[in-house]
Amino acid sequence: MGLFKRNPFGHILFIKKWLIRIFGVITHRRYRGFNELQIEGSEIIRNLPDTNVLFISNHQTYFADVVAMYHVFNASLNGRDDTIKNVCYMCQPKLNIYYVAAKETMQAGLLPRIMAYAGAISVERTWRAKGVDVQEKKGINPDDTENIKIALKDGWVITFPQGTTKSFKPVRKGTAHIIKQHRPIVVPIVIDGFRRSFDKKGFRMKKKGILQSFIIKEPLEIDYDNDTIDEIVEKVEYAIEQHPSFLKVIPCEEIEEQEKLNKLRRWEY
Repeated sequence: MGLFKRNPFGHILFIKKWLIRIFGVITHRRYRGFNELQIEGSEIIRNLPDTNVLFISNHQTYFADVVAMYHVFNASLNGRDDTIKNVCYMCQPKLNIYYVAAKETMQAGLLPRIMAYAGAISVERTWRAKGVDVQEKKGINPDDTENIKIALKDGWVITFPQGTTKSFKPVRKGTAHIIKQHRPIVVPIVIDGFRRSFDKKGFRMKKKGILQSFIIKEPLEIDYDNDTIDEIVEKVEYAIEQHPSFLKVIPCEEIEEQEKLNKLRRWEY
């Protein structure tokens, strides 16, 4: 790699590599030590192509979720099976990983601006500003969708299609439009335990000893030609377990299993 080689967004890869390494080492014990990250599906990561992959996930904190994904993806690619043991997997991180984030979030302070260099695709939210929903929604900035297209062509993109850390909020149709237009491989991820571990931003740990779960699912089956936007939205909602039906019927076996997990996640005073 040339010392000043850049990615399509003009970021110097040498600097990006060191930022990922440093943040990886600093944050590792948040997922293996102070708290534990229970992972499923690492083999799916290793079987993906190098480009045009879109990861969709539910969202619980601004930054801790995506940092965990950098850990899991790089650990999986370096032969770890459902574990992030030994942070040496960050020595040669995958550099063409990007994540979609709200522009106002990435501009709110020095640390978010530094983290943005590690792979953020900053977009303007059309439905929300300064933490509140807006009545008159702005039009979509075409530069935002173009940047996502560029990122998919260069590598992997992480997105949180609900656009909020609140549970069971509707999936935004913009994600479905991206899927239909650019035809990426769509890999669902379901996370839990992060909002109990961290504050809303994901910088400060609220509690130690919390079990965090990270489940990688098989790629979605999508008929890019015939599936409608609404059908794709529904598939995404089911895949990341944020469809309203998940609130209505929960099998007894799942409730019992959840109670076991809750004992591990219980705050200790």
